[in-house]
Amino acid sequence: MILFRYLTREVLLTMSAVAGILLLVIMGSRFIRYFSDAAEGDFPVNILGSLMLYHLPGFMELILPLAFFLGILLAYGQLYMNSEITVMVACGMSPTRLLKVTLLPASAVAVVVGVCSLWLTPAGALQTAAIIEEQESRLDVSVLAPGRFQEFGGGRTAYISGFNDDGSEMRDVLIHEHRQPGDDGTHDYVTRAVSGYQETRMETGSRFLVLNDGERYGVTPGQRNAERLTFESYTLRLGLSRDRQELDSMEYATTAALWRDDNDRAQAQWQWRAGLPLMVFILAIMAQPLSRVNPRQGRFAKLLPAVFLYVAYLSLLLAAVDAVGSGTWSTTLGLWPVHGFFLVLGLSLIWHSQRKGMR
Repeated sequence: MILFRYLTREVLLTMSAVAGILLLVIMGSRFIRYFSDAAEGDFPVNILGSLMLYHLPGFMELILPLAFFLGILLAYGQLYMNSEITVMVACGMSPTRLLKVTLLPASAVAVVVGVCSLWLTPAGALQTAAIIEEQESRLDVSVLAPGRFQEFGGGRTAYISGFNDDGSEMRDVLIHEHRQPGDDGTHDYVTRAVSGYQETRMETGSRFLVLNDGERYGVTPGQRNAERLTFESYTLRLGLSRDRQELDSMEYATTAALWRDDNDRAQAQWQWRAGLPLMVFILAIMAQPLSRVNPRQGRFAKLLPAVFLYVAYLSLLLAAVDAVGSGTWSTTLGLWPVHGFFLVLGLSLIWHSQRKGMR
């Protein structure tokens, strides 16, 4: 039990360090991308935290298998460097028992990966898409930046020169509404106002932009005539005139729905989600013999080949997902031959390591 706790602690601590670094890099890259979009006025800055939180399960389901794989390589490699495994062998630790010890923390990691891939990731992806679609489908004062033209859903473009001191009222507002295919009427509209502010109707929850002291022009491209309306107060509804599109992508579907769906794309997505926890066990089996190094080589001697092996595994899985989803590969076989190949490879590496002995 003491030996089990020691080995598990070494592997999990190393895995946590690797996962933290990878998560910081990936989330930092995605945060910069979202922050750039927010600076362009695509959505408010205050939803960045929600977007990053909903993306977290999707990051974890890919980071944890790699981090656990590298954690075993680095932790066991250090044990070989310090000749601690030599002492374990002298005390009766066999390769089979070491594999059992390795698979126990792998079970915990596989459960976390399974929860992410089967439930949390599709739910987070759906929430992310819903938030972004909602922001794209409405004009919101909070996303407007002074001094630039910004596009919104429904063919709208807005420009403001600035805000008042408390930020509640816009100055020098210009809004262009381009006629969309299928809309009634033939005019494009240009609305200019001295000031404007956003108003929410509590009874309906609808939001409106109230413009003061301005003019509204209705023009038809190619014609000289135009309609002109002068107003002291004009209310413009913030939102798309067309219905909201449904989020029916396979990426957002629940795992149970994918299981019942016979569509090729649905089966490919389901097998991808179900295969990620299995991937953790297969990587653990491959990592144990790969971690065996000569003290003169250093524990990083087999790290690069191991990373190439992981990249090949993941690349073949993604290629199989595309092949099954496009119908060029049988859904019955699906992704399982890829998992089976690397499982056999891992068992072969263990058998070869046992023949050489644990020195």
